[in-house]
Amino acid sequence: MRLLFLGDVVGKAGRTAVTERLPGLVSDLKLDCVVINGENAAHGFGITEAIYEELCEAGADCITLGNHSWDQREALVFIDRAPRLVRPVNYPAGTPGRGAQLVTAKNGAQVLVVNVMGRVFMDAMDDPFAAVEREVEAAPLGRVADAIVVDIHAEATSEKQVMGHILDGRVSLVVGTHTHVPTADHRVLPGGTAFQTDVGMCGDYDGVIGMDKAEPMRRMREKTPGGKFEPAGGPATLSGVIVDLGANGLATAVTPLRVGGVLAPT
Repeated sequence: MRLLFLGDVVGKAGRTAVTERLPGLVSDLKLDCVVINGENAAHGFGITEAIYEELCEAGADCITLGNHSWDQREALVFIDRAPRLVRPVNYPAGTPGRGAQLVTAKNGAQVLVVNVMGRVFMDAMDDPFAAVEREVEAAPLGRVADAIVVDIHAEATSEKQVMGHILDGRVSLVVGTHTHVPTADHRVLPGGTAFQTDVGMCGDYDGVIGMDKAEPMRRMREKTPGGKFEPAGGPATLSGVIVDLGANGLATAVTPLRVGGVLAPT
């Protein structure tokens, strides 16, 4: 079984890269399951129902979110009728939507996707480790789920790495999102779980974490209020990670994917 996880889709440039390139990648790379982080897809902040449907039509089997989950207020309503949309599992009880979902992959396999948000330098959330443990225990790898993907949307590299080590041998992939810059530490952990601290973004890297660079540059130098952040509109790099799984649902290989834009391709 082969999985592809794509990092945070940022604005129109990121969406265009996904819709133009993903269908071909699914065919050429024989992808069985595609998970995409879509929390920045709507002009850099949140996701709309139309964009959710657009990403699903392009080939996404599941879309995860993060700290911008509710920036587009309509998400509070449509998430309950969007079975392939997953928000962080450690939001308080009663929050709309779901934090984990068992989705049917293109090859018929059952893939558990869990989205969780970190707490270091982030909003005060429920314990991310306990929240993920509950979901993994409820649908264990090899008995209920054929594969398990955990997207930890977090600022601190240490918090993401701890999650990987805690879950090693019990899930297929632990991948970090949120910081929008791909790290070079993709590997299979000793227990068989594929891991990367941050997968990067699907967006224009000739900017500042996907935003047009003019306003971030001005704001950091002058420290005064100014214009809004706008997504960078240049050619986007599709940034993700491909994971090959054995019959037991654990990883046999992990490979970074970068296509288009200004980053060196892989």
